[in-house]
Amino acid sequence: MLKRFFLLTFILALSACAPSPDTDNLGGVQKHFTEGESYFERGLYDEAIASWEKVRDSYYSPELNILAEIKIADAYFEAERYVEAAVAYEDFLKQHPDHPRNADVLYQLGLTYYRQILSVDRDQTATRNALATFEILLEKYPEDPRREEVGALIQRCRDHLAAHELYVGRFYLRTGHPKAAAQRLEYLFETYPNFFERDEAYFYLGRAYLELGNRDKAVDAFNTLMKEFPKSEYIPKAQKIVAKAF
Repeated sequence: MLKRFFLLTFILALSACAPSPDTDNLGGVQKHFTEGESYFERGLYDEAIASWEKVRDSYYSPELNILAEIKIADAYFEAERYVEAAVAYEDFLKQHPDHPRNADVLYQLGLTYYRQILSVDRDQTATRNALATFEILLEKYPEDPRREEVGALIQRCRDHLAAHELYVGRFYLRTGHPKAAAQRLEYLFETYPNFFERDEAYFYLGRAYLELGNRDKAVDAFNTLMKEFPKSEYIPKAQKIVAKAF
């Protein structure tokens, strides 16, 4: 109830700034806005969106239209309609590039992409979009109070992309394409040097080099595995391969 009171106060304050408002129109705007709030609180997101669309399309005031745009995007997000939420947040940023709420909108947009991330064996467009959005947020708003949380989300996105590269590298090696495998794994180390599962990546990189006949690089990869990850489950496997190959 207190939240709704403040929202109504906000609407009335906006109406004071509008040129010669129509009293009946103001009442309709207030009704649709509070209806949207009520629907949203009850989890009736489609109904909330419909109410806020009426507010947005009323053009009663620019400020109220903007607030309705954000709330519509938030309702899509809560309804797990992430594609539509992303479009709504992106449109907001394009239409209002300097709005004071843009840090919040960027954060929500990043979460919208993050919720669409697929397993490492599938397309990673959503992961890349989430990573880019979170990085933009920290670049533009370095003092944002969510920076630690966003930093952790960035690392998760990077780890997921690295795991995808490892998956592709293993696939190429398994299907008889050691050159492509080596290239993907080299890219992994160049792009994601702090990847958590580097021991596995070194193991498969060493195998790829051996299949390519590059014994020196294979030895370097296996030695790095043994030096940096002395307790890795891949060391015994690497030792067997080295003993057999040399």
